Amino acid sequence: MKIWFFIGLFIVSTVLHGQHQELQEAPKIWNGENKEKADSLSLLTAFRNGKVNGHFRYYYSSTDNSGDLTDYFAHAAGGGLRYETAPFYGLQMAVSGYYIFDIGSSDFTIKDKATGQVNRYEIGLYDINNPAEKNEISRLEELYLKYQYKNNFIRLGKQLINTPFINLQDGRMRPTQVQGVWVDAKPIKNISIQVGWLNKISPRSTSEWFSVASSVGVYPSGVNPDGTKSNYRNNIASKGVALLGVEYKWQKNINLRVWNLYTENISNSLLLQVDGNVSIKDDSKMIYGVQMIHQVKINDGGNSDQNKSYFNNEKNTLTYGARLGIKYKTIESTLNYNRITAGGRYLMPREWGRDPFFTFMPRERNEGMADVHAIMLQTKYAKAKSPFSSSISVGYFQMPDVKNTTFNKYGVPTYSQMNIDLRYKLKGWLQGMEAQVLLVRKWKIGETYDTPNFVFNKVDMNLINVVINYNFSN
Repeated sequence: MKIWFFIGLFIVSTVLHGQHQELQEAPKIWNGENKEKADSLSLLTAFRNGKVNGHFRYYYSSTDNSGDLTDYFAHAAGGGLRYETAPFYGLQMAVSGYYIFDIGSSDFTIKDKATGQVNRYEIGLYDINNPAEKNEISRLEELYLKYQYKNNFIRLGKQLINTPFINLQDGRMRPTQVQGVWVDAKPIKNISIQVGWLNKISPRSTSEWFSVASSVGVYPSGVNPDGTKSNYRNNIASKGVALLGVEYKWQKNINLRVWNLYTENISNSLLLQVDGNVSIKDDSKMIYGVQMIHQVKINDGGNSDQNKSYFNNEKNTLTYGARLGIKYKTIESTLNYNRITAGGRYLMPREWGRDPFFTFMPRERNEGMADVHAIMLQTKYAKAKSPFSSSISVGYFQMPDVKNTTFNKYGVPTYSQMNIDLRYKLKGWLQGMEAQVLLVRKWKIGETYDTPNFVFNKVDMNLINVVINYNFSN
């Protein structure tokens, strides 16, 4: 009986497009907003003609650590509904909520005996703040009022955004959500501007909404540059974050991006990026890109006591990267490089989003590091109208020594990683369903000094994710 219950949930619990999205894309968690252009004649008509989206998801995750280190697994399922009214004199309202429950997983309250550490990946399918409770997890996600005029809009309330610094993040059951005011404008041809002020964040793998300051440190926080345990959670002060993004499409094949994240009383991060392509033949293009990120401390980085400060670098942070590749018909291959210089650590709250680097690979990050060289080769396959797509990525990440706490916040040794990502969109009576399999292998290369804390959930491990997604709308 249990097996049929599991199979039923496996089929029914599904949606999205995998939560991994490119950072320049609009959020697709609910398959888009209401595209209705015509204004309703009355408020009642606007509500009657609103759009309903449904989202169901099944997620299996398994971590196989080396030797006697603890292994983990989880089967999670969830679903939710989203409603958005039709336009009423340019105004629209939206609300969405989601639930998650467990259909079989490890006990995440049990720590690994050798390290005293807890699970890293599977607990993220539920609520990391309450590892003992894996059922009846719910969250109010979106609740906003939007005004749209032509291709410009302003949203006020709880919502989804996707930017280089604050984004949906990859994987797990639900994405990161934000609260505030967000403006998306296209004042002239080929220029788009996004600007906003955020005062609350609900990070991925949580069920609560936090102030900007209290959201920093919800995830494991590593160590201070002097090696003492980081102690910034609930000890930093910030009124919120301001984001500004400007994108300019120069000619047909070049895109210029400028993004700035100002975290009041803590730090400022500036990103400059150029992406483009050059036609070689009718069926092939050369792809290229360059990127630079610069970070500076504001005031004391969140707290005058540097042991309780978040941004406690003594020097400014500089990272830069490049991408070069070829796209031929259905195949795209790129060679990607990123460098975090030996100044200050690259610091961006993990609760807010994933790394914007060209070398980013799902299930690991280089945030919290300095003096890093990263190189990654990626090949993607995607054919128009084909239900199947895939990618394979192989990366080498030269990290500072694990004992160099000034540059290595989380004690991650030099490692290599391989990801294989397979996706298939079903048709017929299963239209709207997509299956994804992600296989991850990480190898230890750097010295770990026979200390399992530098290995557990970090290197010499395998990770398997099987995700089934299902979207529907009226």
